[in-house]
Amino acid sequence: MDEALAEARAASGRGEVPVGAVVLGAHGQIIASAGNQVEADHDASAHAEMLALRGAARLLGSTRLNDCTLVVTLEPCPMCAAAAVHFRVRRVVFGAYDPKGGGVEHGPRIFAQPACLHRPDVVGGVDEQRCATLLRSFFQDLRADRTARRRSGDA
Repeated sequence: MDEALAEARAASGRGEVPVGAVVLGAHGQIIASAGNQVEADHDASAHAEMLALRGAARLLGSTRLNDCTLVVTLEPCPMCAAAAVHFRVRRVVFGAYDPKGGGVEHGPRIFAQPACLHRPDVVGGVDEQRCATLLRSFFQDLRADRTARRRSGDA
């Protein structure tokens, strides 16, 4: 989770929502890592999970990540949860829960759907406090910046 948090902090520094993801191999080695790049790439699908999964698949030369674990700082959204299904990851580990936009423990609960092709093991709430604090701070700062701009007439 430390590497995923480092990716999230780097994303935040670029003005992205601070979410980071890492794909671990069968022996716990880091295969790929990424932070959100939605704004930089002008791509709504450039979530950290998607980028890390794509990177791991390229590196391993396979669309199947059967022995891999996806570690992410925030509960994956429905799109990223579905990608984990299609990449056939063995396990999904996440930090902060996302009651609004999550797709694993909240919302559509992708892995619990009867038509789900593959059900990875899930471990949620890992280092939840650090992950949630990073996200909360980012959005508090964003709101404060917007308020300051409105007050100065720059909105």
